[in-house]
Amino acid sequence: MKVRLSTNFFEDVKSILTTENCNKILLETASTTVDRLQSMKNAFEGFEISLEPILSQKLTELRQIKSAGEIEKIKKAQEITDAAFSHILNFIKVGKTEKEISLELEFFMRKNGSEGVAFDTIAVSGKNSSLPHGVPTDKPLAHGDFLTMDFGAVYSGYCSDMTRTVAIGHVSDEQEKIYNIVLKAQTEALKTIAPSVACKDVDKVARDIISDAGFTDNFGHGLGHSVGLEIHESPACNTRDLTPLKAGMLMTVEPGIYLPNKFGVRIEDLIVVIDNGYQNLTKSPKNLIIL
Repeated sequence: MKVRLSTNFFEDVKSILTTENCNKILLETASTTVDRLQSMKNAFEGFEISLEPILSQKLTELRQIKSAGEIEKIKKAQEITDAAFSHILNFIKVGKTEKEISLELEFFMRKNGSEGVAFDTIAVSGKNSSLPHGVPTDKPLAHGDFLTMDFGAVYSGYCSDMTRTVAIGHVSDEQEKIYNIVLKAQTEALKTIAPSVACKDVDKVARDIISDAGFTDNFGHGLGHSVGLEIHESPACNTRDLTPLKAGMLMTVEPGIYLPNKFGVRIEDLIVVIDNGYQNLTKSPKNLIIL
């Protein structure tokens, strides 16, 4: 492998292509902006730029299976994330704001080896926890709140992802019931994960449990997604993805129930598919924690 330092990327690439007598460029359309496409057309005038999706499809397929080295990096990212959860349990108290919880999680992960955050940290409580992708606010934690935290670290470029929901002070019968339904949905879905099982079939196990409990309309997202260099990769465990699981695939398993203007619960683990099932990379406890 030869490494070259580039001062003018397009010109340097054009020089290499000319030297190698290449006149066709395949473009990864899935991650190219209109502005960058126009810049490439200008820079590579005289070359054929193909926008056929074959390159994006091939790269997506190649990235679905992680190498042993990639999995080790993701494991390390998840270790940092698990440590952050253990840390935050001693930080959470009535009166702390959602923003304070979010910032403390991010600070701890960065201080302990994370290169940044895998995505914008979610820390939402009370009614705000009914928003699956809620944004932390200045709302202080109150007695009786559920607090949902969705966060991830980055190690050597690779992401982790986990979610835990904890209770502040006490839980109502309804809160405990919903928590246990979500936990059962996740536990049963995990049992089905193995090579050759279709992604949509894993989703169905969790979705059926939640639907049978009477909350069909309160689980509005897919069960999970792959993770790697990006926080959302292919395949995904949802109602449509027919992709069969294969050893080396990473997948989140994150069922949830969200009751509008009341509260929400989500529990998320990160797993890797192995020859005889799966390995759970998330080590944080999933029992209902009341702080």
